[in-house]
Amino acid sequence: MSMSMNVAVCVKQIPDPATPGSLNPADNTLVRQGKLILDDSDAYGVEMALRLVEAAGGGEVTLVSMAPNSEQSGLRTGLAMGAHKAILVSDPALKGSDALTTAKVLAAAIKRVNPDLVIAATESTDGYTGTTPVQIAELLGLPSVTFAKKVTVTGTDVAVERQTEAGYDDVSVPLPALITVTAGVVEVRYPSFKGIMAAKGKPLEELTAADLGITDPVGWAGAGQQITGVVDAEARQHGEVIEDDGEAHGRIVAFLEQLKVI
Repeated sequence: MSMSMNVAVCVKQIPDPATPGSLNPADNTLVRQGKLILDDSDAYGVEMALRLVEAAGGGEVTLVSMAPNSEQSGLRTGLAMGAHKAILVSDPALKGSDALTTAKVLAAAIKRVNPDLVIAATESTDGYTGTTPVQIAELLGLPSVTFAKKVTVTGTDVAVERQTEAGYDDVSVPLPALITVTAGVVEVRYPSFKGIMAAKGKPLEELTAADLGITDPVGWAGAGQQITGVVDAEARQHGEVIEDDGEAHGRIVAFLEQLKVI
């Protein structure tokens, strides 16, 4: 029996990690000028969504992203992989937004899609808060399962093998739901030339925060925080070197006793 499955995937477009990042001197935020690329960790979410829709026998994959300067490069990569359409929220007012404001914006965009499943990465490669997806789930009133390493949709439920330090948990929640997938969960397809050409004609809707009906303060005003300073991490000091002069074992035992290890 084939069913239709609509999946929304949160994708972040980030500065290329291969080039050194820099900070804006005025507010210590990451410089996001120029071309942004699809975050590697989000490519797994796109791939997972495409596979679930293929397995269901029909449906759509919609990419949802918030990025400055009407940036589309990362979204076009996802469309070239096979996603059907994209929603981009780009608005100068959103500069300086914290994780919760980002979640409010993405949640409002996802509502327009009304998907059966929302997929995100566990965390972005340039922010690493790891909080935005579960905030989206809370705002949308959806059950969420994080760290999914295997995902199966069966009728009205999604079953997940959730990665833990000791192995994995079997978790099942009713749809609609939100899941976050771990890196390496599936092998990501490369966009074909045909896919790249097709991506140019796929629908990409661009919206502002006002278009989404967001009236809460956004950007720095909504963040309730500012970055007052950024300093380089201290270089690691090298440890004490003990030359073995025949008596070194005694000094090592004394050192371990001092640490209360023995």
